[in-house]
Amino acid sequence: MKGYIHSIESFGTVDGPGIRMVVFFQGCPMRCLYCHNPDTWKMSTGSQMTVDEILSVYDKNIDFYKHGGGITVTGGEALTQIDFLIKLFMEAKKRKIHTCLDTSGVTFHKDNEVVVTKFEKLLNAVDLIMLDIKHINPHEHKKLTGHPLDNILDFADFTDKRNIPLWIRHVVVPTITDNETYLSELGYYIGGLKNIKALDVLPYHSMGKLKYKELGIDYPLKNIPDLDEKEIATHKKNILRGIKKRRSELIKPTK
Repeated sequence: MKGYIHSIESFGTVDGPGIRMVVFFQGCPMRCLYCHNPDTWKMSTGSQMTVDEILSVYDKNIDFYKHGGGITVTGGEALTQIDFLIKLFMEAKKRKIHTCLDTSGVTFHKDNEVVVTKFEKLLNAVDLIMLDIKHINPHEHKKLTGHPLDNILDFADFTDKRNIPLWIRHVVVPTITDNETYLSELGYYIGGLKNIKALDVLPYHSMGKLKYKELGIDYPLKNIPDLDEKEIATHKKNILRGIKKRRSELIKPTK
C-alpha cells in the first residue's frame, strides 16, 4: 500500500511536542476560505510513498526526534487516506514513535459502522490529536469551509469518550471568527471535553496568497487584513471565559 504524500518537513517545532517529522498528506475535501495550502487539495496526486519509505526518512534524523518528539501527520486532510494512515501509525507505534494527527475530523460519521470501526483502529495508534475547529457556529462554519460542523464535533466527542489527548486549534479571522460571542461559544463547547490538553489560538495571516496566484485561483479573503498578534491574548480570554462557564456548570454541588 502506498499513500499520496505532498511533502515532508524534517524539523517541525509547532506541530506537537518536541522536534517532529511532519508528513503532509495530499487531498482535502474542505475548502476553507483562509487555507494556505491549496496545493494539497487534489486527491490522488503528489508523491506515492510506502510506510517504510516514510519511516526511513524519520530514521535519518532520529536523534533529533527521540527526546520528546515524533511524527505528525497533517495535510491536506490525512483522514482522506485513513487506511494508509492507520498502517503508518501502527508501524510507528511498533517502533515506539510518538504519533500526532493534525486534522479537522471532517470525514468522521458516527452513524457509519465501517467508518467508526476504522476510526477505532486509528485511535489505538494515536498518542495525540490536534483538532482544528474552524468555526463554532454551524451556519458560519458551512460558509467558511463548505462543510457541516456536526461530524467534526462528533469526532471531538468520540476522542473524548476514548480519552485521547486533544489539542484544540482555532484561527481568529477578522470579520469571520473575531467575534466575542462565537469565541465564548467555542470555549463553552470545549469546556465540556475532558481530554483537552492544550488550546492554540492563532492569528489569521494571508501568507498563502502567493500559492493561489501561482495556481491561478482567486484568493477569497483578499480584502481581509491579517490579524494583529497582539489581539490574540484578548481573543483567547474570551474562549477561556466560555470554558470556565461550562466547567462551572458541570461541577455538582457537594452535600
